[in-house]
Amino acid sequence: MDTSDLFRKLTCGAKFSSKNNPSLLKRKHPESAPKEPPAEVKVEIKEEDDDEDSSGAEQVPIFPHSPLVLSEDDIKDEIKSEEEDGDEDSERKRIRLMSPEKRERYHQFKVNRLRNLHQIKVKKGRKVAVPDPIEQFRELAERFNVSNQLIKNIENCGYKAPTPVQMQAIPVLLEGHPVHACAPTGSGKTAAFLIPIIHHLQKPMKCGFRALVVCPTRELAKQTQRESLRLCEEINLRTHVITKVDENTTDYSLESRKHYDILVTTPNRICFLANHDPPLIDLSNIQYIVVDEADKLFEESKNSFRDQLDSIMNACTNPCKVVAFFSATVTKEVTTWASENMPNRVRFSVGVANMAVDLVEQELLFVGSESGKLLAFREMVHKGLTPPVLVFVQSKDRAQQLFTELIYDGLNVDVIHADRSQKERDNVVRSFREGKIWILICTELMSRGIDFKGVNLVVNYDFPPSTISYVHRIGRTGRAGRRGKAVTYFTKDDTINLRCIAQLIKQSGGTVPEYMLKLRKSSKRERKKLEQKAPKRAAIRTMPTFQMQERAKKEKLIARSKAKKMGKGREQNGHGTNGQAKSQKRKKVK
Repeated sequence: MDTSDLFRKLTCGAKFSSKNNPSLLKRKHPESAPKEPPAEVKVEIKEEDDDEDSSGAEQVPIFPHSPLVLSEDDIKDEIKSEEEDGDEDSERKRIRLMSPEKRERYHQFKVNRLRNLHQIKVKKGRKVAVPDPIEQFRELAERFNVSNQLIKNIENCGYKAPTPVQMQAIPVLLEGHPVHACAPTGSGKTAAFLIPIIHHLQKPMKCGFRALVVCPTRELAKQTQRESLRLCEEINLRTHVITKVDENTTDYSLESRKHYDILVTTPNRICFLANHDPPLIDLSNIQYIVVDEADKLFEESKNSFRDQLDSIMNACTNPCKVVAFFSATVTKEVTTWASENMPNRVRFSVGVANMAVDLVEQELLFVGSESGKLLAFREMVHKGLTPPVLVFVQSKDRAQQLFTELIYDGLNVDVIHADRSQKERDNVVRSFREGKIWILICTELMSRGIDFKGVNLVVNYDFPPSTISYVHRIGRTGRAGRRGKAVTYFTKDDTINLRCIAQLIKQSGGTVPEYMLKLRKSSKRERKKLEQKAPKRAAIRTMPTFQMQERAKKEKLIARSKAKKMGKGREQNGHGTNGQAKSQKRKKVK
């Protein structure tokens, strides 16, 4: 360190003006400078030991006006002092007096500090400049010229401040960059992509659909439509959900009299309409394509969504379309497809990927056998439950069996699965939202994206087939800052994923027995097999086996007797018509 640097350090914070420095006053106004005799300066040199620890000494902060290159610690001290002072004008002056390079470093540090505070992790290797996150929705009007009506609708929907995923995703989509975002369940991902879409579409137009949102289930599509209608109040953008597909009555072409702006649908329905000859829907003006719960859609199945997504992309011929992927968990299949088809995407995550929400109190309960699950649930009900409660099982048959057992226990319980009609499913969801149903038994159908306000308890009656399924199931509670509880039943046959889920609970702040963490690690092949095919489990019933057999025999006898009666009735009707025909012929002959 040379003498000039030492001088700058020692004089940090000092202000030299004509008022406190006679030499400067003499240079500017020689006639008005006060004539004072030079003061005697007494120099005293204090000796210090070299071995003394200087860590406890008070450090003088570097003044931001200094031309020195500031370190990260110096910028932290400067920001802290500014927050303590609370003087915005002085902060603006200091920033204005900084050099351009220093100002850029100062701004970038504040952005990184904000992202670290909210655990926003922007992935490296991006080819585009990632816009800065927002701290308040009011910033959208200043930075992106968002209308006051849209900001008013955001506030009316109850959004006081943007969530971490909204802080980063909204500016990225407003600048028109592709997005691959991962954020926990209940973090506001729906509003994160609807707000930029509504801003860009601005007003209704008669040019067909201009935005497409693809959801894995009809229930999630309906929920997205409701949120869009709330945000579009007095903006008059039209949001449509395809409920029925009939090639004779369905027509979403430009020549149709019906006009829509935003389309929310499941992949099967949009592919059927787009691949029809001729196409029953026109997607040439699509500007935004949003895939919600992308990891669920990319799961291996008979109708692979990867092939469906290719056909959807081919139908959306607009070269300026923006593609966005949103999900609460990340899988290799989604990342691979996005890297191949969206090379310039902005990829970021909130918190730890594939991690449970820390607001949910998680418990693993050993029940011995399948019959012990029903006993444990009834004991839980006896101790007292605070509705609403979601109960997850692995199949439609088991959902119906559990419903049959619980319906006579004096509980307001209902069941929802894929075999029920769309009208029945809508009625069940509406009744559960209104509080008419206390306990809702469901399959994996309801584990993705469905937002029920204030679900207090989630019961995994059947053990989840994967950690990702577990994260989404328990994510139905503990949403929007509320606390919740999740109880998972397991038997000795559920040890394949027990160790992984126990580790996940411990990482999210929960407590698990030590023996679970020491279990043998299952192979990748075993876990994949479990995801594709659910294990066989004993039926959910309390009736003895011999009574079930007797009931089955009685039902068969009743069915046979009904069939015989129907057959005799048809024969009698046939003989009657033949006799009438013969008598008529005889009359004609006479």
